[in-house]
Amino acid sequence: MSNQISAYGSWKSPITSDLIVAASISLGGVTLDGEDIYWLEGRPQEKGRNVLVKLNPDGTTTEITPAPFNVRTRVHEYGGGSYLIVAGIIYFCNFADQRIYRQTADSLPQPLTPENSCRYADLILDKFRNRLICVCEDHSQKDREPVNSIVSIDVDTGEIETLVSGDDFYTSPRLSAEGSRLAWISWNHPNMPWDSSFLWVADINNLYLSNIRVIAGGENESVCEPRWSADQQLYFTSDRNDFWNFYCFKHDEQIEAVLKPIEAEFAYPHWVFGLSNYGFAGESQIICSYTKDGRCYLGSIDTVNREFQEIITADTNISSLQVRENKIVFIGGSFREVTAVISMDLATGTREVLKSSSNLTISSDYFSIPEMLAFPTSKGLTAYAWYYPPKNPDYTAPNGELPPLLVKSHGGPTAAATSSLSLRVQYWTSRGFGYLDVNYGGSTGYGRQYRQRLLGNWGIVDVEDCINGAKYLVNQGLVDGERLAISGG
Repeated sequence: MSNQISAYGSWKSPITSDLIVAASISLGGVTLDGEDIYWLEGRPQEKGRNVLVKLNPDGTTTEITPAPFNVRTRVHEYGGGSYLIVAGIIYFCNFADQRIYRQTADSLPQPLTPENSCRYADLILDKFRNRLICVCEDHSQKDREPVNSIVSIDVDTGEIETLVSGDDFYTSPRLSAEGSRLAWISWNHPNMPWDSSFLWVADINNLYLSNIRVIAGGENESVCEPRWSADQQLYFTSDRNDFWNFYCFKHDEQIEAVLKPIEAEFAYPHWVFGLSNYGFAGESQIICSYTKDGRCYLGSIDTVNREFQEIITADTNISSLQVRENKIVFIGGSFREVTAVISMDLATGTREVLKSSSNLTISSDYFSIPEMLAFPTSKGLTAYAWYYPPKNPDYTAPNGELPPLLVKSHGGPTAAATSSLSLRVQYWTSRGFGYLDVNYGGSTGYGRQYRQRLLGNWGIVDVEDCINGAKYLVNQGLVDGERLAISGG
C-alpha cells in the first residue's frame, strides 16, 4: 500500500481488537523443577482458565492440569503463588473450590485439603517433615473479616496445623535449606505492605516454632521477598534507604547492606504472592531483576566482593525470574516484542523465546517505540511517563496537524506503566493517536518517597500528574491541546 495523507486518528490499522483478544494469552508463574520448566497460561478462549503447562524437549508444551481445573488462588483476592512442583509432584490451588490438589505425571489431580471455607497460597515443601507450609485465609466466620495465618499441611493426610497467627496479613513463608528456621513477612491494618511490614524469623522443631523474633521492617519500612542462601543466610529487600535494595541477615544475626545504596528498585509491592525477582546462581552470586528510571534490567551481584554488574538484555520488562547456575528463565518483553517466557544462558548471553503471549504476525513497522518523559508537576516536583507517538507506515498526517492524545492512568496505587510491547497501546498509535502512559506519584520504580506521594492524596496527585503530563506534551508542540482524552482505573 502506498503512503496516504490522512488526518491523525483516522488511520486504518492491522491491529484490531478482535485479533488482540483471539490471539493472546497471559503468562506467569514460571517454575523450575530440576531441568523441567513450567509456567501458567491464562486463556481468554477458556473463560480465563489458568492452565499449568510444561515445556517439552522439542519446544512444544504439555498441558498438565486438565479442564476444568483452574490454577488460581483467591487469598488476598489478588492471588499468586498458586502452585508448587517438587521432584515431579505438583501441588496447586483450584479456583472453583480453593482446595489444594496433588498431582503426578501419572495421575489426575486429587484433593489434599478438605472442603471448607479456607483459601491457600504461597506453597513451599518442608521435606524434613513431609508437609506443605503456606498462607491460609479462613472465611468461615461470616460476620467478621477473614483470618490469615501460616499453616502446615501433611502431604499424605491433609491434616492442617497452624504455625503462625495473630497478624492481619502474611506472605512469603520461607524455610532454610536444612529445615531448622522459618522466615515470613506480615503486616497489619491500616497499613499496606509497601507502607509498613515486618520480617520474622523463628526456629522450627517438629510442628512448633520457637525463638520468634522480628529482624527487619517497621512502621516506616517495607520489606520484601526473603530467601535463604545455601549457606543459611537470609537475604531480603528493604526500602529503609528510600529504594528497595538488598540486605542480608548474617550468621551472627546482624543485618548488612549487600551493596552500597543504588537508586533502583529490586522488588515490587506485595500485591500478589509468588513474586520472584532474584535467585542464587552460586554460593556468592545473585541474579536479579530491577527497575530504574521506569524500565527493567537484569543484574548480577557478587555477595563476597559486593560488586554489581548489569546483564545486557533487550528485555525492558522482567518478572517471575528463576535462576539455576548459568541458566535463567523469566517472563520478559521489550519495546518491539510482546511478553514471553524466555530462557537465557548467562555464560553466552543466548536468549530464547520459549512461549509468546501472542501469535500475531504484524510488522514491527507499525509499532511505536516509547520515550521516557520526566516532566514538571505540582509543588515543583517531577513526574514520569512513557510517551508513544503515532506510528503507521501506510499514512502521513497533513502538514501542520498535531495528533490527538490519549492519556492512560494505570491502576493504583503502586502499579507502574511498563515499556514492553502492548498491542492495546499500539491499537491506538497505529491509528494516529499519541499515547501517554503516566507513572504518576505513587507508582513503583522511583523509590519510597515517590511511592508515598499518593498516600492520603488519591484522586489528587495522580490526576494532577496526568494533567501535567498532557500539558507538557502540548507545550512541547507534540500533541493537539484541543484533542485530549483520558482513560484508566
